[in-house]
Amino acid sequence: MRLSDQFGYDLTLTDKGALEAWNATVLAFLAHGKTTPQHLEACLSLSPDFALGHATRGLFCLLLGRKELVATARECCAVAKESAHNTPVTERETAVINALDAWLKGFPTRSADILDAELVKVPQDGLIMKLVHAIRFVLGDAPGMRQSIERVFSAYEESHPTYGYLLGCRAFALEETGDYRLAEASGRRGLEFARDDAWGLHAVAHVHDMTGRSEEGAGWLENHPDGWAHCNNFGYHVWWHLALMYLDQGQGDKALALYDADIRKDKTDDYRDISNAASLLVRLELEGVDVGARWEEIAQLSDKRAEDGCNVFADLHYLLALLNGGRRMGADRLLTGLKERAQHETDIGRISAEAGLPTGLGLEQYRKGNYASAFSLLTSARDNLYSIGGSHAQRDVFERITIDAALRAGFSTEAETIIKSRTNKRGALDRFAEQRLEICGKMQRAEQVMEDEKLRAANSV
Repeated sequence: MRLSDQFGYDLTLTDKGALEAWNATVLAFLAHGKTTPQHLEACLSLSPDFALGHATRGLFCLLLGRKELVATARECCAVAKESAHNTPVTERETAVINALDAWLKGFPTRSADILDAELVKVPQDGLIMKLVHAIRFVLGDAPGMRQSIERVFSAYEESHPTYGYLLGCRAFALEETGDYRLAEASGRRGLEFARDDAWGLHAVAHVHDMTGRSEEGAGWLENHPDGWAHCNNFGYHVWWHLALMYLDQGQGDKALALYDADIRKDKTDDYRDISNAASLLVRLELEGVDVGARWEEIAQLSDKRAEDGCNVFADLHYLLALLNGGRRMGADRLLTGLKERAQHETDIGRISAEAGLPTGLGLEQYRKGNYASAFSLLTSARDNLYSIGGSHAQRDVFERITIDAALRAGFSTEAETIIKSRTNKRGALDRFAEQRLEICGKMQRAEQVMEDEKLRAANSV
């Protein structure tokens, strides 16, 4: 006889202890809790033939974007399939197994589609809801994230155990699709039901960032000090958001202090942690802040990850660290891998070809001081850059580099166009845009002087 989970759906489980651990796994995953793997391990130790547990573990591994975990995910998929063969499983459990299989074959887009199709049938399944959200986030599919949530939103009552987390996911999807007012309301409301929803907390911070309200955003995070204390490495990312708020207020020293005390406190090599570090150091340097020898630490870690090839977003941030940390050979190995993957007929092959490789080559040219070439390469990938995944705030580091390349190359009009496009997407001017628009204005006035025939004639006398 099957047991039912906390959402009322059947599971191919008979052990009540395993069920309790499974329910705890799902809630911890929704809260980005560091206890997620412990709960899952407890569940599988009590029920080693639990196919859904193994398939979910496999998807968790792939979401981490580490080469060595791909083999683990394959093992999870094999065990899940064998368990399902020995003991028939439910349709939704089969969907999760099929989603893992699709991603392992190189198509996370299919994985998300499979889960979305199943979510329509089991709309109150908080696990599948969050898995779809996570995969579409990795794919940079903001419209897909929003559509997925909106399709099932009416199925949730306030009493649902994951109602607050649903609101947090909705808040982030709304923010990433530019609906800032509703996003902030949803994120704040969600925390009333799930105080540990760090994703919803950070979605509100995203709204503050995108709408130029850095002082208010810093206050929002500072007033919720326990909002991400329970988190896995996602906690470092929330600290990163606070550092961005400080930087926008011209407080580079406070941002750098957060870098040392919290963002890089544990010196991990998780790609999300490396991306926090690399993108913050770039931002600081663009503002004239001396970051000292900090590039070396993340460059050394990135060198070991240069050939992972699991995630283009990760690749580009590793590349930032390698280029700025002076690891030429590591950067070459990474770019060679991007070129090879760009030939593959998989999702990552398409993303590498359309966005990853031209951006990577642009970053290389920027580092070499070839700013016109850098600008040309970076802008050629700009319309497709969303596909590398991450958020608008995370990908903004590449926008900033592109704008800086344009200014250094003397392309003031082109820089102004991108700044205005960026501002339109964000909904408000931030300090970075205001300062660069001022530079554009000065450059254009100087150009007008140089082109003025009368002034040139007068100066030649």
